[in-house]
Amino acid sequence: MNMPFYVAPEQLMKDRADFAQKGIARGRSLAAVEFTDGMLLCAENPSRNLRKVSEIYDRIAFAGVGRYNEYDQLRIAGIRHADIKGYTYSRDDVDSQALANQYAQMLGQIFTHETKPLEVEILVASVGFDTAGDRLFHIRYDGSVTDEEGFAVLGGEAEAIRERLGASYSAGMSLEEGLRAAVSALAGDERRLSSSELEVAVLDRLDSGRCFRRLENGEIDDLLS
Repeated sequence: MNMPFYVAPEQLMKDRADFAQKGIARGRSLAAVEFTDGMLLCAENPSRNLRKVSEIYDRIAFAGVGRYNEYDQLRIAGIRHADIKGYTYSRDDVDSQALANQYAQMLGQIFTHETKPLEVEILVASVGFDTAGDRLFHIRYDGSVTDEEGFAVLGGEAEAIRERLGASYSAGMSLEEGLRAAVSALAGDERRLSSSELEVAVLDRLDSGRCFRRLENGEIDDLLS
């Protein structure tokens, strides 16, 4: 009888992490920035049909990078979770922290027990009725969660983009200032990103009910000009 190969648990986890990180690094990046009236989500995405940024619930948005089919499954699962909880209890009981915890458990379970981890990083963002209620949860492929303050960056070259965005970010930015900072950080010094290469959405706390809206190319150009 053939003896099975033994792989140390530390090596197995490292191999899975390396595999997931390589898959995520092949995709384009995404940045989220808090501004005075809400939350801005800006992704480098030339596709008009495959969305990286979506609405989850009234005041909650979802963003993902990596393999599209994998983070889109997570998006759908999040919508179902929020809808069931809102219907069973109250719409006010649906909150981003509980949703982020659900995602963390799902990703952690898959990373630990499945042969192939998900090649994704996701972001759960929500706006409160004032800036103190804003939340940004960054969930990685292994289920680890980071509660970000002010801004967050996902995807390939995240460290370099985070450094550039951190240099230009300040609390109390307007939507125009936040968008310019996010686009400049994503592009870097050697490129310029046009509105046709961007996917931009905001969670606007001033809206009643559903706060999520997408920005069209014309509005993006006006804000960047």
